[in-house]
Amino acid sequence: MTTCLITAANRGIGRELVRAALSKDWTVYGSVRTEDAARDVSESFDGKVTPLIFDVTDHSAVKAAADYLDAPIDVLINNAGIIGPKNQDPLNMDYSGFQETLAVNTLAPLAVAQAFLPHLLKDHPGKIVTISSQMSWMGYRKPDKLAYRASKAAVNKVMQGLATELEDKNVPVILIDPGWVRTDMGGDGADNDPADVAKGVMAISENLTVQDTGKFFKWTGEERPF
Repeated sequence: MTTCLITAANRGIGRELVRAALSKDWTVYGSVRTEDAARDVSESFDGKVTPLIFDVTDHSAVKAAADYLDAPIDVLINNAGIIGPKNQDPLNMDYSGFQETLAVNTLAPLAVAQAFLPHLLKDHPGKIVTISSQMSWMGYRKPDKLAYRASKAAVNKVMQGLATELEDKNVPVILIDPGWVRTDMGGDGADNDPADVAKGVMAISENLTVQDTGKFFKWTGEERPF
């Protein structure tokens, strides 16, 4: 049976990723930040999800959760992310908000991957999937949401490096662009239904091999440029 860990499992795309994984009869661990969120996830999915309580930016807590867990992980999905501060234009930047955005969107996926790597290598090589964004594309010159754009471009580069480092261990590492999704972050006017996106992410994850490592995919499966 496939076992997965999904960060930020209690809302948005993360919640739908949990639903999609359970529909495949996968064993699911989901990270949440609070006891209340843990109860919500457990109750919402009839106890079929095991919550792990940690803030992805608290690297000591991430490591403690990884040390506590005694199970292999076949698929790690780095889903946690934030849109960033209100002021994030080149001439009007909230720098503390920029730092927080980098901490969540760029540094945390690497910290989670490092902490849970022993679990990914426990039985057989697992897979690492990180949710990125079309807004990371270097072909865009738009100045709005710059902290968010920069954090996602940075996590793309970080995961490329991790892919190279883990290639000889047969651990594929990829990024997925979910598009504009109807969540609290994306808003009601977004193009994509989160359930559809989650199913697409799961399909990619299920068929992923080391030949795909270091690539950037759209949620629909086609490879996209960085």
